[in-house]
Amino acid sequence: MLPWKRVLRPLAAVLLTAAVALVPATTAHAATAPSWGSPRSSEAESGGGWNDYSCKPSAAHPRPVVLVHGTLGNSVDNWLGLAPYLEDRGYCVFSLDYGQLSGVPVFYGLGPIDKSAGQLSAFVDKVLTATGAAKADLVGHSQGGMMPRYYLKFLGGAAKVNALVGIAPDNHGTDLDGLTKLLPYFPGAADLISAATPGLADQMAGSAFLTKLNAGGDTVPGVHYTVIASKYDEVVTPYTSQYLSGSDVHNVLIQNLCSLDLSEHVLIGLTDRIAFHEVANALDPAHATATTCASVLS
Repeated sequence: MLPWKRVLRPLAAVLLTAAVALVPATTAHAATAPSWGSPRSSEAESGGGWNDYSCKPSAAHPRPVVLVHGTLGNSVDNWLGLAPYLEDRGYCVFSLDYGQLSGVPVFYGLGPIDKSAGQLSAFVDKVLTATGAAKADLVGHSQGGMMPRYYLKFLGGAAKVNALVGIAPDNHGTDLDGLTKLLPYFPGAADLISAATPGLADQMAGSAFLTKLNAGGDTVPGVHYTVIASKYDEVVTPYTSQYLSGSDVHNVLIQNLCSLDLSEHVLIGLTDRIAFHEVANALDPAHATATTCASVLS
């Protein structure tokens, strides 16, 4: 095992514990506010130059790109690397916040995932109206690569989306490197997590949410799917659970493109330009170029 992985793997346990620790903050507001919020206004969303609602897609890139953050992420921090990367290549780029818990600022993606998918639906409609485009492309990290599948499958999103690119998505859930298997030994722990942070409970392998999401097949017709995974992922485990099955699916292991790439769950979405290059290929397959270790310089 790589030495740094001994440090990174316990982060999954820390995140789970931190989420449970949020219970006092959330229950204090439960009587007066729902446990999820709405996407912020365009003025509040603006970060790093993207979320420009005057942006009109070009002939070269005719669809706006909507970035969907992961659990405990937000519309700015999760995309400080990828959003400018895509903007520099001529895309209209947008991002939203979703899955907010009342009384919990900054760290989002914790609310019920079906409700989060509804927020995504409203945001995509907003972007399409502003840009005049018929369809959008979605790029999501972690939960943000899986949650849109609910929108596509159950909320009519397939008619409005051309492609979904998931970076380290937990498409079939996660056991957090085996940590979720310990929950039965702590009576009430699973119920506490479900009540306090339903977005986390929904992502556990075998959850009712994932069972519904994956029943009848992983994909829906008309949408192009790409999954970009790392074998060093310590959060969505096993990493092969990220992959999708279907006739229009491209599953990518980043180490097959560059064996030197050591990115784990967080870095593959935040800073990995090799993964970013593969995202660009998925968004514009007609002009795709080979992704290699040299793509860090592209």
